[in-house]
Amino acid sequence: MSPIPATSPSNASSEVAAVLAQLGAWPGERRVAVGLSGGVDSSLTAALLVAAGWQVEGLTLWLMSGKGSCCAEGLVDAAGICDQLGVPHHVVDSRARFQEQIVGFLVEGYGEGLTPLPCSRCNRAVKFGPMLEWAAAERGLSRLATGHYARQRPAGAADGQTLPGDGAGRHQLLRGLDPLKDQSYFLYDLPQAVLGRLVFPLGELTKEATRTEASRLGLRTAEKPESQDLCLADHHGSMRAFLDTYLPPRQGEIVLADGTVLGSHDGIEHFTIGQRKGLGVAWSEPLHVVRLDGAMNRVVVAPRREATRQACVVGAINWVSIAPPDQPIAVEVQVRYRSLPERALLTPLAATGADQAADRPHRARLDFAEPQFSVAPGQAAVFYCGDVLLGGGLIQADG
Repeated sequence: MSPIPATSPSNASSEVAAVLAQLGAWPGERRVAVGLSGGVDSSLTAALLVAAGWQVEGLTLWLMSGKGSCCAEGLVDAAGICDQLGVPHHVVDSRARFQEQIVGFLVEGYGEGLTPLPCSRCNRAVKFGPMLEWAAAERGLSRLATGHYARQRPAGAADGQTLPGDGAGRHQLLRGLDPLKDQSYFLYDLPQAVLGRLVFPLGELTKEATRTEASRLGLRTAEKPESQDLCLADHHGSMRAFLDTYLPPRQGEIVLADGTVLGSHDGIEHFTIGQRKGLGVAWSEPLHVVRLDGAMNRVVVAPRREATRQACVVGAINWVSIAPPDQPIAVEVQVRYRSLPERALLTPLAATGADQAADRPHRARLDFAEPQFSVAPGQAAVFYCGDVLLGGGLIQADG
């Protein structure tokens, strides 16, 4: 395999040169584990850190057996990138943890009529924390870099931005520069102790710049197609195929809010809040899914005008860039990864007994400035002030 050409400010694009300069001026420890999935983003992350003079070791989690980017294909490409870069590569068998923390979590949630968000949970419970622990214990590496399109601002760094809360002494999480690739939404649940040890070299780059630089360097993953947002769908071929593997068909009714039966279904897990197409029912006007009733095994549908919510309750909140507020604050909120930020008033609520038992005591009510469509229990509501991610939590079924 041909050697990778040198990357330096003199022969890289201006965007890449700026990233290299930032990495070159990084304070403190410059020994780092790079989480390698076998895709182009993590590959370029490792290449940039090597070019900036960091001591790099690749680390890949083995999450599933079989095909897909988290499996054999990803492991081979990650090992190949490390070979190209001349750095060590380590594989950590995380299949049992992934099965317990993610597969079990999804199956239980979908069975109850929720639309669970696995990626943020995976980042907290399977990836970032465990990778940092392994890297520190086994390799003496205190930092972790990944290919996420997000930015991190260390505690105490001057930014000049006024936040709607106390951000003193806290590491801040910011959106990635590329609005089409920003992945901060999925990182809202990372604790401060983890966030302060992370490096996101691609946060200042666009996806186009990443592809261009990876191609210039001849990285084996430069032209590799994007994987699906959810690795389980990538692995099984579709999300439906994954769910059918674990949940048997359960015949139920599709009904209006007043109980009028319009049709039948073979599992509420195959529907999402807001869905219009593929319902298999006829009515005088288009209908959308407004509720998934796990107890009654029913899919509840209604016209779009009845499918919006003016408010919702969010639990298991992780406050990132500010301390937990004790008064209402104005925020911009995303209720799905691809949704636009919307203005809302966030009012802290008292923790429930279940919150305290789960050691996730922060809860709040969101009152939206405008009614929101497709607010799905189980998904994350993530709060921002401009580019700064303030915190986020899970939308509750009630409230």
